[in-house]
Order: sequence, then structure tokens, then C-alpha cells
Amino acid sequence: MDTPRYFQPRYDAVIVGARCAGAATAMLLARAGMNVLAIDRQAYGSDTMSTHALMRTGVVQLKRWGLLPAVMAAGTPEIRATTFHYGCESLRLSIKPEYGVEYLCAPRRTVLDRILVDAARSAGADVHHGVVLSRLQINSKSRVVTAVLSDADGNSTAIRSDIVIGADGRQSTVAALVKASTYLNGQSATGYVYGYYEDLERYGYHWHFAENVAAGVIPTNHGQHCVFVSVPGTAFPATFRGNVEGAFLQVLAANSPHLSDDVSRARLVRRLRGFAGVPGHLRQSHGPGWALVGDAGYFKDPLTAHGITDALRDAELLARAILDGKTLETYQRQRDVLSEPLFHDTEEIASFRWNLDEVKTLHASLSASMQAECEYMAGLPAPVRREPQTRSGTSDRNATLASEAC
Repeated sequence: MDTPRYFQPRYDAVIVGARCAGAATAMLLARAGMNVLAIDRQAYGSDTMSTHALMRTGVVQLKRWGLLPAVMAAGTPEIRATTFHYGCESLRLSIKPEYGVEYLCAPRRTVLDRILVDAARSAGADVHHGVVLSRLQINSKSRVVTAVLSDADGNSTAIRSDIVIGADGRQSTVAALVKASTYLNGQSATGYVYGYYEDLERYGYHWHFAENVAAGVIPTNHGQHCVFVSVPGTAFPATFRGNVEGAFLQVLAANSPHLSDDVSRARLVRRLRGFAGVPGHLRQSHGPGWALVGDAGYFKDPLTAHGITDALRDAELLARAILDGKTLETYQRQRDVLSEPLFHDTEEIASFRWNLDEVKTLHASLSASMQAECEYMAGLPAPVRREPQTRSGTSDRNATLASEAC
């Protein structure tokens, strides 16, 4: 149950969105002594569409933040191998110990998001669910200075803040209100249908690729596997219209008849869900008094299952820029250097304009980019800690945030 509504009139940072990117940013800023408010329109601990799969960089960060034990204690299975299936050929890769982690994991969002929110609250952040951003107030110097919030009862509250951070997804309200420009647009979009299955025997991650189709099997909590199929976005309506479950099994069979047979014998928990797909983007992610993090600023097709890792990485990059007194341009530049190779490889994979030898090459390129990303993030020093302050106080760092874009 969410905490009773109470907002202070002023915060160092207001974060709109309290899932992976937003809750992680709130936690990191609050741990460093900042007075932080995070809000989310959805209920605490609610589910959301996700592939769940964390890559090594994400696991490294959860361990560094002290949250990995809680994730694993929730019954999240250890992933110690990943297998790529190219038609009839299979390539199994063991997860080797590196950067202090020995396995990967794929927690349900009902587990991971809750743990991140709890960590943010434990650090001193105010986190409220069932609250939305109505509008932003901008001063005469074009700086965002106030976030106007509304709850389900129609109550409206104006909160002053040194920075408003949009962590509210690819359809970000913050991005729309500040008119954040998009400077890199994706061209590829794949459509997905996915569900959760019990009594399915699969060890580790499994990624299947065949002509114009793909699929994945991801072990997650409660003894379940998230199973998805993917087709080009243009083919999605015709493929799944009228008989979603039958088409789901047919696309699985096009990837692997054996997998399709096993899934047909497993037990589907609740129902299949779909996502028609949208192109990716890189947006301008900072301006006077505002910043974007997670899908609000950077989104790519889910086929490479890197979205949660992106969110955790960028939360840390943004928090470090704020805490270290760097310009937010530094945050965006670091994000883009790490993101653009992943974005372009994902675009090519999601286009389905490849043969099996070509998609192997794309995966090798993607793996190299993920390795470079992990090396960079694992090598970062501990973030600078701000001095503790009273709730009504304003530190020198606040003055820097307030002045740098005036």
C-alpha cells in the first residue's frame, strides 16, 4: 500500500516515473544526500511489459548498489548459460565470472521495480504512486522550475525543484512538455507476442532466429519462463489477427518445432500479450532545469533484450553527472557513446533483412559493444557523496544546477 500523500513544497529533484530508470535515479541521488521526490502513475509493485533479461552491465550495477541479494532472494533464477539458435544450429555460451558477477538474471518487474523503489525510500526519497505530472512551470529564462502534480482524487500540487527528471517511458510527458527534440530515429520495429509458462524445461537464456521470425525463452521468477515470438512490425497484424495462440505456436515452430511442441505442453499462466512495435529513438535529454533518463530519452527495439540494462546504466550516468557537478551535456554524451553502437546493431537485427550468417555477425558486434559498455561502467569510481542537509536546505550543488542553464 502506498504511503499517505505528503509533498514538501520544494525538492532538489523531482523524478517523473518510478520504475527501473526513475527509481534507480532516485535511489542514487537520495543516497548522496539529495532531497528527492519520485512519482509514478501506476500502483506500487505493478507489472509492466518487459523481456526481464538483464545483461552483465545491469547485474554489475545491482551488485554494486547492494541490491542483487534481494533480487536473488525473491527466487530469481541464476542464468549461467545463453544459447543462440540459428535455424538448426545451436551455439551455447557459458556465463563466465567477470567484473565481480558469475551469472545473469531476469527478475519479473513486480520484483525488480519494487526492490528499486524500496531502496530509494530507504535512502530517504519520497516515492508516491498513483500520481501524474499535469504540467511544468517555466520561468522567464526558459528554465523548468515547478512540477504540477495530480492524483486520482483530482488534487493538484505545485512542487518547486532544481531539476525535473523524466523517467516516464518512450511516450514521456516530460519530453513532450519541454519539446525535447529527437536527433536519431530508428527505422525498424518488430511486433511481439509473449506469455509466461510453467512446466517448461529450459536452462538459461535461449534466443532463436530464422527467416523473418525470432523467439526467446527467459527463465524468471515463480518457476516460470517468459516466452516471446517476434516478426517484422509490418507482418504483425496479419500474423496474429483472429487466432493469437495458434499463430504464436506457428511462429515458434518456424523458429524451432521442438520448442513449439514443448511450449504447447507447458501451462500458460493467464494470457498471451502483444506489442505491435515502434521505432527507436535518441532524444535531447537535458535542458534548463530538466533531464530525461531511460526510455524517455533512449529507446530501441526490444529484440536484443537490453532495455533494463540501458535504464540502470543511464540512471547511474545521470546521477553521477548531477552529483559530480558535471554539465548534463556530459551525461548525454556518455550515454550516446555507449548507446549508439547498440542502437545501430539492434536496428539491423530488428529489420530482419539478414540471413543466418549475417545475424551471427551482428550478434558478435552487439556482444563487443556490450563488453565495452560493461568495462566502462564497472571501471567508474564511487560517486561523489553530497553533504547531508536539512529538508529545507539548499546546497551549493543546487545553486550550480540552478545557474548552469540560466
